[in-house]
Amino acid sequence: QVQLVESGGGLVQAGGSLRLSCAASGRTFSSYGMGWFRQAPGKEREFIAAISSSAGSTYYADSVKGRFTISRDNAKNTVYLQMNSLKPEDTAIYYCAATRAGSYIYMAPNNYNYWGQGTQVTVSA
Repeated sequence: QVQLVESGGGLVQAGGSLRLSCAASGRTFSSYGMGWFRQAPGKEREFIAAISSSAGSTYYADSVKGRFTISRDNAKNTVYLQMNSLKPEDTAIYYCAATRAGSYIYMAPNNYNYWGQGTQVTVSA
């Protein structure tokens, strides 16, 4: 069992930056692949970025490529999402997720086994 807790969300002006953190419980964090998703009101949950268990592989949605960076610190059981050049359309609840298939990169939400409660990111124009 893995419990995930996101933090770092908030209100920021367009062009600004935020760094989200996702702290995981348990001693097997380093074996899990991790992903970030977001969901805006009235929209489906959207894949943002993923990182393999060893951090050897990362993948980004086209909508955030070049602006967002996913990273992880297995010693701290934490995965991060650095968000730069934020746009109003980035406004959403951001979720981190963990998959037991740590060596793989998944974009579909149903491939993830554990989810955090989400953190709100609001970007004003």
